[in-house]
Amino acid sequence: MLTPPPLVETRGLSFSYGKRPILHDVNLHVPPASIYGFLGPNGAGKSTTLRILLGLLPAPAGSVQLFGHDLAQHRLPLLGRVGALIEMPSLYDHLNGFENVEATRRLRGLPRHRTAEVLTLVGLSADAHRPVRAYSLGMRQRLGLALALLPDPDLLILDEPTNGLDPQGITEMRALLLRLQQEHGKTILLSSHLISEIERMATHVGVIQQGRLAFQGTVRELQRQQSGRAQVVIETDDAERCRNLLPLEFGAARVLATGTLALPYQSPEQMAYLAQELVSAGQPLYSLRCEQPSLEQTFLHLTEATAL
Repeated sequence: MLTPPPLVETRGLSFSYGKRPILHDVNLHVPPASIYGFLGPNGAGKSTTLRILLGLLPAPAGSVQLFGHDLAQHRLPLLGRVGALIEMPSLYDHLNGFENVEATRRLRGLPRHRTAEVLTLVGLSADAHRPVRAYSLGMRQRLGLALALLPDPDLLILDEPTNGLDPQGITEMRALLLRLQQEHGKTILLSSHLISEIERMATHVGVIQQGRLAFQGTVRELQRQQSGRAQVVIETDDAERCRNLLPLEFGAARVLATGTLALPYQSPEQMAYLAQELVSAGQPLYSLRCEQPSLEQTFLHLTEATAL
């Protein structure tokens, strides 16, 4: 089966503010119908990349393709298929939610029924006639997303959509984005510095650090990278005594606590052998387990390696 071409693709994308380099040879590939989590610490280059994709900043080096076409040559028709929410949405606080969406719909010459449709889609129908000044931060973010959805875009580009939200607001935004991708076929590219949120909804991940891509692939591929850094954790009475009694097996192990040892995982047979040797040496064995690094630890490992 042929792999469909990416909906978003950058080739050799570089950017500088004056003499300060921000992006270095960034090659993004965002598959259709995916949720692509663009991860990186604050200042890594995420927002700059998204602004270039939306034509808000020029791309002095490299190219940007949306839907298989060059953005520089087909800017208006391509961006007509994109909805975006960058930073906080610009809203009229003295108007209600319906009036905010309706004003934008009229300016863009879109069908009248879209106002009610997008308010329903983001779960604001019941609050559509409340003044926006009374909206919570989460409701304001969802209203901003309603504005982005007005033209029924194929691609959504969102910059830190859960930033500043409380746990309920984060949960609501996550559920909404999953529904847009799974039920409405939207491709979503969203930036974040919170890997825990990306882990819950993304299908693909790009990790950027100091303007360079440290990783790009599926969440499963990122998880496979963790397997090489798995460790065997052993809990016993005295870690140092175990190392002295069994220097061949435990001489290179790390002591995590008084009764806890850790060493690189190799195989199930290795774990069985270690358990047998401990028992044969008369040492109590309270726990023996294989621990995989979390996605958050993998993210930190990738960004630290890139920073070196």
